[in-house]
Amino acid sequence: MEQPRDLSTEIDLSRPSAARVYDYFLGGAHNFEIDRRLAEQIASLTPNLADTMRAGRSFLRRAVRAVAAEGVDQYLDIGSGIPTVGNVHEVAQAANPASRVVYVDIDPVAVMHSRSILEGDKQTAVLEGDLRDPERILAATRKLDLLDFDRPIAVLLGGVVHFLPDADRPAEVIATLRAAVGPGSYLVISHSTFEDQPQEMLDAQQLSKRTATEITLRSHAEITSYFGDFTLIDPGLVHLPLWRPESPGDVDEHPERFGAFGGVGRNDRATG
Repeated sequence: MEQPRDLSTEIDLSRPSAARVYDYFLGGAHNFEIDRRLAEQIASLTPNLADTMRAGRSFLRRAVRAVAAEGVDQYLDIGSGIPTVGNVHEVAQAANPASRVVYVDIDPVAVMHSRSILEGDKQTAVLEGDLRDPERILAATRKLDLLDFDRPIAVLLGGVVHFLPDADRPAEVIATLRAAVGPGSYLVISHSTFEDQPQEMLDAQQLSKRTATEITLRSHAEITSYFGDFTLIDPGLVHLPLWRPESPGDVDEHPERFGAFGGVGRNDRATG
């Protein structure tokens, strides 16, 4: 695509961006030739990666639809990337036009692109933030005064927690986010796993150790623990295509090949 007319001049288009590479894999239009070249190199090493990314995005869309059907109209999407076609605000607002979304990403390139794309949309906002500092994310979100923390909020952690090594205490980070939202709120998580994976998939995922965004693969039990006292709604934490598929054709013959689990938890704690 051509450079958007209002794209910030601060964005360096001489180097590929992880956010735009992800956008390319998802079939988005917010990427450039330099990003596409890197994406093809990655795909040649890990042929299943694009399918995995698309499965993760599809899971997130289904989860948002399910949460919206329960009456939730507020979303805090952390690790959002670039809001390409079919992203959270589009899915949520299709269910309820009053839905509001705060996108948060650590990548300044993703933040700049997102602000450019969403400029003029008063029901969305974009913050630069680091999942490792949830208190700062929550404080910045409250300052926006877009989401009402006295009402149910869906916290979305799609394909982001596995970028936190154990040293960054992901369980504590997620517990802070859970504690910030009240009864009737939801927590959505998708996370890469080593369980049920063929050796070639594990080898491919270990390539992330060569990058600045190494992935930590975790077990079903450990990922489940991140929901804390939230109630996992049906069908629980499952391989991505198995979470409420919208048609029989959506279920892959080998759903484990995508290398990730997804689940949605609900805060059933009583008020007070």
